[in-house]
Amino acid sequence: MSLKNAPVPLSLTAIPQAPWLQQRLEKDAVFAEQFALVWGCSDFVAEQCSANPALFQGLVESGDLALSYDADTYLQRLQQQLIQGSSEEITEEQLSHQLRVFRRREMIRIVWRDFTRSAPMLETTRDATLLAEACIVTALDLLHSISCVQLGTPVAKSGEEQRLVVIAMGKMGAYELNISSDIDLIFAYPEAGETQGAARSISNQEFFIRLGQKLIAALDRHTVDGFVFRVDMRLRPYGQSGALVLNFAALEEYYLTQGRDWERYAMIKARVVAGEPADAQYLHAMLRPFIYRKYLDFGSIESLRDLKRAINREVSRKGMQDNIKLGPGGIREVEFIAQTLQLIRGGRDTRLQTQSLQQALELLADEKIIAPDEQQSLWQAYEFLRNTEHALQGIADKQTQELPQDALGQQRVALLLGCASWTDFYQQLQTHRDNVRSSFADIISEGPTQSGESSASGDNIWQQNPDAEAILEHLEELGYQQPQEVAAQLAGFYQSRLVQNLDALPRTRLEGLLPKLTQACAARADNSLTLGRTLGLIQGVLRRSAYLALLAENPQALEQLTVLCERSSWIADELAAYPALLDELLDPRSLYTAPNKQVLRDQLRQQMLRVPDEDQEQQMEAIRYFCRSYTLRVAACELMDVLPLMQVSDYLTWIADVVVEHVVNVAWQQLTVTYGQPQVAKSLGEERDSHNLDTPALDTQTPGFIVVAYGKMGGIELGYKSDLDLVFIHNAQANQVTDGPRSIDNSTFFMRLGQRIIHLLSTPTHSGIAYEIDMRLRPSGNSGMLVASLTAFEKYQHQGAWTWEHQALVRSRVVAGDPNLAADFDKVRDQVLRQTRDTQSLATEVQQMRKKMRKHLGRGTKDGKFSLKQGTGGIVDIEFMVQFAVLAWSHDHPSLTRWSDSIRIIESLAQCGLLEEQNALQLIDAYKSFRIAGHRLQLHNQLVEVAVSEFVEERKIVVDQWHTFFSNR
Repeated sequence: MSLKNAPVPLSLTAIPQAPWLQQRLEKDAVFAEQFALVWGCSDFVAEQCSANPALFQGLVESGDLALSYDADTYLQRLQQQLIQGSSEEITEEQLSHQLRVFRRREMIRIVWRDFTRSAPMLETTRDATLLAEACIVTALDLLHSISCVQLGTPVAKSGEEQRLVVIAMGKMGAYELNISSDIDLIFAYPEAGETQGAARSISNQEFFIRLGQKLIAALDRHTVDGFVFRVDMRLRPYGQSGALVLNFAALEEYYLTQGRDWERYAMIKARVVAGEPADAQYLHAMLRPFIYRKYLDFGSIESLRDLKRAINREVSRKGMQDNIKLGPGGIREVEFIAQTLQLIRGGRDTRLQTQSLQQALELLADEKIIAPDEQQSLWQAYEFLRNTEHALQGIADKQTQELPQDALGQQRVALLLGCASWTDFYQQLQTHRDNVRSSFADIISEGPTQSGESSASGDNIWQQNPDAEAILEHLEELGYQQPQEVAAQLAGFYQSRLVQNLDALPRTRLEGLLPKLTQACAARADNSLTLGRTLGLIQGVLRRSAYLALLAENPQALEQLTVLCERSSWIADELAAYPALLDELLDPRSLYTAPNKQVLRDQLRQQMLRVPDEDQEQQMEAIRYFCRSYTLRVAACELMDVLPLMQVSDYLTWIADVVVEHVVNVAWQQLTVTYGQPQVAKSLGEERDSHNLDTPALDTQTPGFIVVAYGKMGGIELGYKSDLDLVFIHNAQANQVTDGPRSIDNSTFFMRLGQRIIHLLSTPTHSGIAYEIDMRLRPSGNSGMLVASLTAFEKYQHQGAWTWEHQALVRSRVVAGDPNLAADFDKVRDQVLRQTRDTQSLATEVQQMRKKMRKHLGRGTKDGKFSLKQGTGGIVDIEFMVQFAVLAWSHDHPSLTRWSDSIRIIESLAQCGLLEEQNALQLIDAYKSFRIAGHRLQLHNQLVEVAVSEFVEERKIVVDQWHTFFSNR
């Protein structure tokens, strides 16, 4: 091939004239084209191949230039090369030589495949990483053996041999090394001790320092053969002034007590690349709490801003604006975007605890934290920037991110990036950098600049330790309705010991938030009340100042906080008690959207996938957060009139349904792993019509077991503070045992299953409880079996149940478990409810029970209050009438047993001609009115009662209908 046919001029070396190469160029057009491109664009490849023609010939003839390596290829080939390269034990000098020869060959291959686009960007970075990893692992194994001969074997107190652990940081940890990259490493070892087997013992610390020094020399030292990888150890604890190697305890102590925010960013990509697997697992578990907080960590944004400001000053000082890594819109800004959002949310969503930038961006888009088009734009920019970086570095095997100033360098880069000219390349580069800068500014902006005298005053007052008078003046400027009362409250708060004793960081965050908070609350109609409620939240999170940062960094979240706290003291209390819920305020689109039951199932399933199966504590925390977050969304929707009452109760009930389904599955899996499956009887439900629309759609896998909901949950009428009335039923065969290695009898299995379900739902954790569980409606109440067989349940209902228990059965439905057993239960329920009863006796018993309830639970009207639930003419009166009607008339009208909620039963009574349509509508309207008022009162933490002057007409309608039902009986 002649020089004039090369795509760009050759600068340093002529084309070799070896016959084998000339033949290959003539016969293989693809190779010839690739050869001209690589030889013309990479001085490194041209020089190395000219100086080592046999190496180049072997590489071409091996077919490796066209081959994509497996993950183990580099390690296997390097180990094989070492074995073949020496018939005796390998010395450090031989190791050094062989590593450099190996690196030279493989780096030529990597550059070749990258420049010709035979390998995509991610394969290039993966290959560079795996090459470095193979060199580290191979060198460390050999050097460890050599050091043990010289210094003795390092052992723990137990006598077990110890090995050096090498942690790869930065791009190497994420499999993202570039073509000519440093490798950032940290060395560690398990525990202190001494070496054994040498003439003189030394400490493990000294042994591993010497071993670390040998490893660095083997990789980093320049010899006649070149170098392997430049090693940078400055990311270790205390940097260059720190010990080269620390044991695990010292490492943990450092990060827990002295670790800085920039080190958290660095640790995101940390990965153990050499050492024992158990040690690697221990280190990752140890470092995780340092890197990721359990809460939303918006405080990390300010730390990143500080880091970015320092980089910008350096870029400006050195004139590095065209540096594609550190300059504006460069590689580092893409990484900062992902890493910041990972630090903010990675503690809550463990899927974000990934070293991979690509995976992080994809997950952020999946979770709608960034828009899908923004994710694509960022990744396209990153690919273009990294390909540019590889082009720059592959020219001379030099670590650089600076754009070339010479015409030849510019022509090479443009050609390698597939651009027609340098101008075309630079325009594309600027487009990508502009996109990155825009995203970076949106996500990590400095925030809007306050303007105007009032705003300026608000920004400064809190940094001057203001007294009550200064605060009062500030509140009057903002237009507060009760400025004196609020000023006294704010002054007491700000001058309290809790605030005065704050450390510098939370104090700074508080001072940054307060002007924004007072401004946001001032815009509310009842601004004094709103500020008072939000102040309770602020006081509760002072020691967890990341929440202060969340509100200060997110004006939308702060606005939603003030809106909801103004309208509901219950929401204000929930947020103060569980500030992790502040995350829900970040996106009003999701905050004011209540998903249906199937979406809830999917959301819970996805959230639980982020929690390890063996971490029951985190599973319980996730369940509780799910309950509270979606209940908050429902409350927000109700307050903003997005949802009517019927849908509010539906959504609250669906949340409970989905959680109980999930918990039943989890408990079942936990027990069956230990005890095996119980032996269950064949269900009659297996023969049922699969098209029966009344059969509940259950998302559980628990053969022979169901959970039945009673009361508000059974009637699909849950409120914000409702507990769950549950009954557990099984159909296990008597006198049988489970089929696992630790078999137990069936009844014991189901008792433990019930206990586990209750534990998962109602045991307090840091996030409180999911639900209070009431099991008193099971057969024989508290004295009965925790889990009853369906046979025993049926017998009890026919022979031992009181009338009030049959009333309760009206509002029962299966919410989790075996669909076949659920169908059998529905059949039993239907049979019990449709029994022929003496109407007069039934009416008497129902009225007597209602009288007892009024006596023990009711509240008279002498204090001017009417109890919406227990008062005469209230909710319970309507429910008792409905239950009486089902028990009295369903034997003639089977459709009455179809539903478990009062409203649809009332509608069915009208359809059956048992209730005048007008009367039915009036009862339904009264029932809805009472419940709407009850919900609103709950949202204000008030008793469910109103003035006796309210709902007079509705109460009269209920009382009149009560007399119609019972006066003649």
